[in-house]
Amino acid sequence: MEYLSLKNGVKMPLVGYGVADIRDEARCGALLAEALAAGYRMIDTAAAYENEKAVGNAVKKSGIPREELFLTTKIWIQDYGYEKAKRAFQKSLERLGTDYIDLYLIHQPIGDIHETWRAVEEMYRKGYARAVGVSNFEMGKVAEVSVFHSQMPYVNQIEMNLLCQQKELLQYLKENGIAAEAWGVFARGTMGILEEPVIRKLGRKHKKTPAQIILRWMTQREVPVLIQSENGVHMRENLDIFDFRLEEEELEQIAELDLERSVYLNYSLPETVARLGTARFNT
Repeated sequence: MEYLSLKNGVKMPLVGYGVADIRDEARCGALLAEALAAGYRMIDTAAAYENEKAVGNAVKKSGIPREELFLTTKIWIQDYGYEKAKRAFQKSLERLGTDYIDLYLIHQPIGDIHETWRAVEEMYRKGYARAVGVSNFEMGKVAEVSVFHSQMPYVNQIEMNLLCQQKELLQYLKENGIAAEAWGVFARGTMGILEEPVIRKLGRKHKKTPAQIILRWMTQREVPVLIQSENGVHMRENLDIFDFRLEEEELEQIAELDLERSVYLNYSLPETVARLGTARFNT
């Protein structure tokens, strides 16, 4: 495993296992047991995924020392606000069965992000979170946090894949010492991402799968990635990406695949904001 050093020195694995949409406790636990056995050491969950307790139990059963793991969780919109955010953070700690979070994120860029960030800053200063950040924030929203608060985010977890490469945002984050972390890297297998001729050609050249080429494209540019696979073979393959490098010309070929649009959500649409703002979870 290779790591990215965040601006405060915290080392973040470049590949992590995400558990979004895995709400069944037994299934979540079984998948995490397999992922941890395969070598994953970063787990990404969220209050809105309603599986923090399952993650905590899986970590405990694994026997892996807590300091060897990197746990990320997130606060959902319904818990935004200074006092509510502090309570939500404590609930996450309890469900995860830990006394600190490695990375704590504001999950969505709508609602009372400023009072929420004030609480997040406090949790960081008190040592309950080793690093803090945001998720799905566009440049303007990241700038808001940076301008109106003393603590800048260390991470912005964003959609990033072949069709939505976020080049401008990625450059802005790098210039400001903020790490970009990618979710949706395979776009759920839609739109033929794994069948792209360029990717398959590079796979044949480097003797790697299309998925491995895509993950190396991310990690070689120091972008940590989150994957979610229920296939044990694929789990292990997704970690086996650090024994080769893509050439500059190959990186440029991949860059040409960018459609500059989201495969998932358009935050500029009122219906997106309305749907996210009214979503309620058992947090």
